[in-house]
Amino acid sequence: MKNMTRLSVNINKVATLRNSRGGNMPDVVKAAVDCESFGADGITVHPRPDERHIRYADVYAIKPIIRTELNIEGNPIPKFVDLVCDVLPAQVTMVPDAEDAITSNAGWDTLANRQFLSDMCREFKASGIRTSIFVDPDPAMVEGAAACGCDRVELYTAGFAEMFPENPEKAVMPYLEAAKMARECGLGLNAGHDLNLLNLGYFLKMIPWTDEVSIGHALICDALYMGLEKTVRDYLSIAHGA
Repeated sequence: MKNMTRLSVNINKVATLRNSRGGNMPDVVKAAVDCESFGADGITVHPRPDERHIRYADVYAIKPIIRTELNIEGNPIPKFVDLVCDVLPAQVTMVPDAEDAITSNAGWDTLANRQFLSDMCREFKASGIRTSIFVDPDPAMVEGAAACGCDRVELYTAGFAEMFPENPEKAVMPYLEAAKMARECGLGLNAGHDLNLLNLGYFLKMIPWTDEVSIGHALICDALYMGLEKTVRDYLSIAHGA
């Protein structure tokens, strides 16, 4: 029987639009609350050091106002660590993105960075925060993440999305192997990056024990045509297996 996968809506792109003109249109905090009201199981934010989309101030404003889980993603540089330990989200997802990266483009080498990631996991977990490490679909990296003491891994799904139109079965195979390793290691399983209405259902059909998907770019793009409420509900329908 399929587990219900939770949908965490990443609202970074809402902030990108706001920042392009200044002011507060669209209102990022309202977008988070609205996504919740439309059924989203959580809200994801990924503040970067230059604050080119989500700002640190946004994170402080969002946390007390939402009722579902807040997931904060980012590279655990000191400023980010301070933010997370101050805000105390339900989950922190550690992503090894460079400061000038347009978007996340790789997972952690959990073997080479074991000591650092282990230290980060201990610090966040000491504050009662669920820890997730962003990894490529490589069983060795998943096993390495487990050795760091995290609670979950998030599989970087860009490769799956890129290959999916041509060969869905081939596209999902490395993710299935990585997901099996996560289960063997007792880790929870998240997934995100370029998942959309066309490929999400297949991914979850093949890996039904996925705990959570974090979706932002495609969801906000779809909302331009379909409206935010219908879009969130359509993604939820797939994630929840309706």
